[in-house]
Amino acid sequence: MITVRCKVCNKEITSHPTQAKCCGCTNMMTVTGDKVSALDLSKIVMVKSNKETKRDGVLSSEDLLYQEERRKRKVRKLDFEIK
Repeated sequence: MITVRCKVCNKEITSHPTQAKCCGCTNMMTVTGDKVSALDLSKIVMVKSNKETKRDGVLSSEDLLYQEERRKRKVRKLDFEIK
């Protein structure tokens, strides 16, 4: 659930998972689920958001060590004699 405020009409709207809600002013701010749309997005303030930012590494330390070792490998050049 997110809460968004329109700066034009000062109306706060809390989102609903399926229902679209609109502020009704000239900016026409619409909130549906976690999506916000309006004619001018600079006139909108995000009051509350449920977005969790979890930035743990995707690769484990063993995977990173493997990738570093793999990066240090040399390319073996093979010479072929063409007849």
